[in-house]
Amino acid sequence: MSGLVKGEKVYRGIPVSAGVCRGKILVLHQTRHVIAKQHLSGDEVESEVKRFEQSLVRTRQQISEVQRRVAETMSSAEADIFDAHLLMIEDHVLIDEVLKIIRDQKTNAEYAFHTASEKYVAVLEAVEDEYLRERAADLRDLTGRVLDNLLEVKDQFDLRHLTEPCILVGHDLSPSMTAQLDKKMVLGFATDIGGKTSHTAIMARSLDIPAIVGLKTISDDLESGDYALLDGYNGTITINPTDNTLFEYGQLEKNKASLDEKLREIVWQPAVTLDGKAIHLSANIEDQYDVEAVLQYGAEGVGLFRTEFLFINREKLPGEEDQFQAYRQVAAALKPQQVIIRTLDLGGDKFASHLQLSKEVNPFLGWRAIRFCLAQPELFCAQLRAILRASAEGNVKMMYPMISGLDEWNQATALLEKCKAELRAENIPFDEHLEVGAMIEIPSAALIADSLAKRVKFFSIGSNDLIQYTLAADRTNEKVSHLYEPTHPAILRLIKTTVDAAHRAGIWAGVCGEIAGDPVLVPLLLGLGVDELSCAPAVIPEVKYMIRRVKMDEAQALAEFALQSESPTEIFARCQQFAWQTAPSLFETK
Repeated sequence: MSGLVKGEKVYRGIPVSAGVCRGKILVLHQTRHVIAKQHLSGDEVESEVKRFEQSLVRTRQQISEVQRRVAETMSSAEADIFDAHLLMIEDHVLIDEVLKIIRDQKTNAEYAFHTASEKYVAVLEAVEDEYLRERAADLRDLTGRVLDNLLEVKDQFDLRHLTEPCILVGHDLSPSMTAQLDKKMVLGFATDIGGKTSHTAIMARSLDIPAIVGLKTISDDLESGDYALLDGYNGTITINPTDNTLFEYGQLEKNKASLDEKLREIVWQPAVTLDGKAIHLSANIEDQYDVEAVLQYGAEGVGLFRTEFLFINREKLPGEEDQFQAYRQVAAALKPQQVIIRTLDLGGDKFASHLQLSKEVNPFLGWRAIRFCLAQPELFCAQLRAILRASAEGNVKMMYPMISGLDEWNQATALLEKCKAELRAENIPFDEHLEVGAMIEIPSAALIADSLAKRVKFFSIGSNDLIQYTLAADRTNEKVSHLYEPTHPAILRLIKTTVDAAHRAGIWAGVCGEIAGDPVLVPLLLGLGVDELSCAPAVIPEVKYMIRRVKMDEAQALAEFALQSESPTEIFARCQQFAWQTAPSLFETK
C-alpha cells in the first residue's frame, strides 16, 4: 500500500482516546484459527475432555498473569476488566455445552469450543446496547486464548518487544493485547472495529495513548511502513500528511494544551453562569470504581448510578449485601455530595443470562426497567433495601427508570414503604427522608409531568430514550439513525413541559442523557430551565467551561428561538453558532 498511496489520504473513525501522534505504521494482520472437525473413537472422548479442561486451566493462568501486570502498570480498576474474562471461563453453561458436543458428537475439543462460543458471541453482537455489544470483543479475546492453547499456537503478536516507536493498525486489539503495550514504543493505535465503551478503549485512555476505532477496512488498506498522523480528538488518521497538515496539527496541539490548562483551572470552581445562576453538574457512573473519576473531574456528586452493571458479567445475581457494599462505598466516598441511584434497568437492550429473560420481538417496548422490577418483587426489594441501607452512609437519592404513568409509580412506592417497614422492624438504619424521583424517558411521562410532579422529589430526563421513543428512531440502526435528532422541536417541547411542571410543583429537573454532556447543546438546556446536568466524568470540565461563559438571558433567548422553530437543523445550527461564539476555545481543537 505504501507504494500506492502517493498523496495525503484521510480515514475517519470513532475517537476513543484523545491526543495526536505521528510516525510509521505497523499493521497487525490477524489470521483466523483454522478449526477442523475431527471424529473421535469412543476411547478417545474422555481424554479429549481432559485436554479441554487443561486448556481452560492454562488460559485461566494466562489471564491472571495479564491481570497482575495490568494492576502493576496501570491500576486496579483496569485490572478488574479481566475479572469478566475469568468469569466467562468459569461459565458452566458454556463449559457444559462444549462437553456435551465433545461427548455426543465424539468430536475434537477445539471444534466443540469454537461451535459453542460462536453462539454466545453472536448473541452479544446482536444486542442494541453498545456496552454489551462490546463484551463480544472480550469473549472473542477469551476464546482466542483457549483455541491458542488447544491448538498449541503461541501469541501471534508479542508487542512487548517492539524495536522502534510506531502506530499500530489492526482489525481489532484485544484487551489482552492492549495490556502489553509499551507507551514508549506504541504512539497510538487504529482499528477496523470497536466502540467507545470497549475495554480496549478504556485501557487506551488509561495509558494515555491516542486511539481511533471503527475505521472499517483500514487494516486492509494500509501496510507497515506507511507514515501517518493520528488525531485521537477528532477520530482521523491521515496517511502521508502534507507539510501544511503537519503545521495545522502543530497549532491544534498548542490550542489543546492551552484549553487543558484552562480546564484544569476551573475543575474546583462552581458551575455558575456569568449572571450567577448555579447549575448542579453531576457525573454518570457504572460502578463503585468510577468514584475516582468523579472526584478527578470536579463533578458535584453522581446524577446517575447505572446499577445494572452490577448484574452483568456475574455468575449469580448480586444479593442485597453485595449491592449495599457497592452503593455504600460510593455514598461514603462522595459525602456530602449527592449520589442518585437508578434502580435496575435490565431488559430491552440489556440482559443478564442468569435471569433467563425470554426473547422479545421488540424489547425496547417490552419487559424492561421498572416493568421488569415490579414483576420481580423479590429481586426489586433486595435492591430497594440495599439502597435504603446505603442512604444512612451518605447523601443518597433514588430514581425509577422508564416510568410511563402513575400506576407504576404507586406500585414502586408501595414496595419501598414495605422495605422501609422491614428495616425499621430490624433496627437497621436508613434515611427516613430519602428523596425519590422519576426518570422522564417516555413521552407519556412528560405529558403527565404535572401529575407526577405532585408525588416525586425530582425529575431526571433520560434524553437518549426520550428521543428514540418520541421519534421512533433507533440511533444504532443506520437506516433510521438520521432521524435521531436531539434538537427536534418535539423533544424540546417535551423537555420544556417537564421542567415547567417540576418548577410549578417546587421540585428540580435535570438531564442525564448524552445531550447533557454536549457543550453545543448545554446553553439550550439552560435556556429551557434545566437545573441539573449529569454526564460522563471526562466531559464535565468542558461542560462547566461552557456554563461559566453563558448569560441566562442569552440562553433563554436561544431556547425561545428553538421553541418557535420548526426545523431541527436550523435549531442545531443556531446552537452551534451560539456555543462557538460563547466559548471558542472549546472548539479550536475540534
